Amino acid sequence: MSSDFEGYEQDFAVLTAEITGRIGKVPKLLGDEKKQMVANVEKQLEEARELLEQMELEVREIPAQSRGMYSSRMRSYKQEMGKLEADFKRSRIAYSDEVRNELLGDDGNSSENQRAHLLDNTERLERSSRRLEAGYQIAVETEQIGQEMLENLSQDREKIQGSRERLRETDANLGKSSRILTGMLRR
Repeated sequence: MSSDFEGYEQDFAVLTAEITGRIGKVPKLLGDEKKQMVANVEKQLEEARELLEQMELEVREIPAQSRGMYSSRMRSYKQEMGKLEADFKRSRIAYSDEVRNELLGDDGNSSENQRAHLLDNTERLERSSRRLEAGYQIAVETEQIGQEMLENLSQDREKIQGSRERLRETDANLGKSSRILTGMLRR
């Protein structure tokens, strides 16, 4: 099950990277190219939503002890999806502003440059946020692995202490039997 989930994760990562790249291109394109790009991004966003649904179904089938890690990943993916949809909405607004400017004959180069600069900065922030979220997920997973190792070490310690106690008892019994045999030999 987790291998299916990981496959969906990889597909989702590739798809979101493509969507992010295309969203950044939308404000820079003109006419039919821009309409085609908007349609492609809408289709890819729908595919990403479907992948999230598949991933959520997989998480429901995972045993309860492992589900927490996958649930936290799902939350971050849903947040990423929300950010992508917001970015797409912003790029579409920029697209409609440009159409309005074309119709009205407004130049708007300075606002267009500012908008492009803001979109670039927003994209950088989102990439940084995704990196931070990935780092946080790795930290959570590392913490869980560390917890499991501590539990295993605790169990091993209990086994070693039990073995040591049995060894002491055996040593004591051997000492007694040695004394008995020595006493029997003297008689």
